[in-house]
Order: sequence, then C-alpha cells, then structure tokens
Amino acid sequence: MFQTLVRDSLKRLTGLRGSFFMHLSSLSRFVPASASPLLLAAVLLASVMPSQAAVHRRHHHTVAHMRRVARHMQTGRTTAHATIPDVPLRHVASLPPLKGTYESLVRQNERNQAEGLQRIENDEQLDQLREEKLLVSLPVTDGLHVNPEMPQNRRYCRPWTARFLADLGRVHYERFHRSLQVNSAVRTVQYQRRLMAINGNAAPADGDVASPHLTGATIDIGKHGLTMSEIAWMRAYLLPLQSAGKIDVEEEFHQACFHITVYDSYAPMPLMSRPPVEVASAPQAPAARPRVVRASIHRVHRSSRHRRVHASLLAAARLR
Repeated sequence: MFQTLVRDSLKRLTGLRGSFFMHLSSLSRFVPASASPLLLAAVLLASVMPSQAAVHRRHHHTVAHMRRVARHMQTGRTTAHATIPDVPLRHVASLPPLKGTYESLVRQNERNQAEGLQRIENDEQLDQLREEKLLVSLPVTDGLHVNPEMPQNRRYCRPWTARFLADLGRVHYERFHRSLQVNSAVRTVQYQRRLMAINGNAAPADGDVASPHLTGATIDIGKHGLTMSEIAWMRAYLLPLQSAGKIDVEEEFHQACFHITVYDSYAPMPLMSRPPVEVASAPQAPAARPRVVRASIHRVHRSSRHRRVHASLLAAARLR
C-alpha cells in the first residue's frame, strides 16, 4: 500500500510513463517494505537519472556541434566536386547502361563530317596530322593511363578529345583515387580493315556507320577492373554531357568498355590552329575615275569666276 502511494506521487511530480514505471516496479522487489518513502524515492531517481558528468558531456557535444554548423553557414564552405555530377552513388546505381544504337553511330559519322574531320587512310596521313598538331598525344596523369599493349603511333587523338580525357581522369581520381585506362584511340582505315578480319564486332571502315575511331575523335575507356560504384559514377558523369550534345557514348559489354566520341563543341579549337579555309574572293568594284574629281574642281573654279564677275559689275554700277 505504501509503495503504491509512492508510485502515484512520483507519477504526478515527474509526468513519466512507460519504461519509468517498469523500472520502478523492478526496483520495488529489491527494496524492503519497511524502507522509508524518501529512501525509496532517492534510489529510484538515482537509477533513472543520468549522472552530472554524462549531462555535461552531452551538453558540451551539442554546443560544439551547433558552433560548427554556425561557422559553416557563416563561411559558406562547400565540398568541391569539380565537374562531378552531385548525385549520391546510391541513386546513380540504378542508371541503365548507355547502350549504343544504329542511329547513334550514324550521328557520330554525320557530326564528324560536319566538323570537317576526314577518315585517316594510313600511317602516312596519321603522321602528317601529328606534325600539324591536329592530333595530340593521349594525356597520361595519375588518373589516366594507356593500355601498354597499344602501339605507340595509335596513342593520339583530337585536341578536344584529349581535353575531355584529362578532365575525366582528374575528377575520377579525386573521387576514387584510382586511374582509368584508355584501351583504344585513333585508327586508320587500313588498320580497321585488318581488325574486321579478326574481330566480328569491329565496325566497318567506310559507309554511314564506319568506326568513328578513324577520325581520331573517339576513345575507349576500359571497364575491366572498375567497381560497380565506378561504373555507376561513369554513367552519371557521361549522361549529362551526352544530353548536352558534347559527346556520344556506347557502353560495350563484349569488349567491356565505354566507347566515347567527343565533339569539337566540348573544347573548341582556337581559330589560329584550325586549317585555313579557302574562300572565293568577290570581284572588286572599279576605282573611281580621276576626271570626276577634275570636274568637281572645274565647277568650283567656275563658281569662283562667276562671283568675281558679279562683284566687278556691282562696282561699276556704283561708279556710275
């Protein structure tokens, strides 16, 4: 009876429910019935209330956290992501593969042709483009390396493609601290025909769906060794660029690579570095004849003579 009275009093004072009363009931079995109400209340409060040190630690942690949040809001600090799409990996993991289509391959050839890129026929033409700086070396950085089996004279691409590779390798390395590998770059028509003889999946060397590698604007990024998170990140990084019309992507599975064609609009070349374009000169208008000037001078002299004659006539009239 006495213990029941204590429980009711504590309930009115503290307003606690649920687990508090369960704890109180368990304590009442260990406290003698002859114990005073004050002793029972002291044991109960000591068992359920946190220590002063624990309260102080919790308060200190909360204050420190709020100060960090306020400092962050005042300075406006944000995490630098460069050009990495700000999408959590748990969301991009559901992105579908960027599979290529027949229409995509036709579009790559049409756009390369519209940009004035010709298919490189042989190694002699490739060397000439290298000398003219219309093909540059593949960038090799901490975030990008080249397949060691690739021949030395195939490790070239268009300048804007090299800029794309440098950007991709940099932001991927900042995110995953691992490098990407370029498995293929520029090819010649002569080499592509040999490749068709040994690889049934190789694109044609001519026609509307010829391999875009023949222009030097296309590269293959290997998927072998990449984690699922890296593949998901690659899809999230490449998809906005493809939607903006700066690249075209075909995610291949037989050879496990990202086949990427980069367009001039990604990083336009300076006008001075472009090959000169011959423009037909318009016919010039014939020069003005000198006699027109002489006629004008003659009219000026004639008007001056008239003024002098008129002045002499006025003077003679006054004398009369």
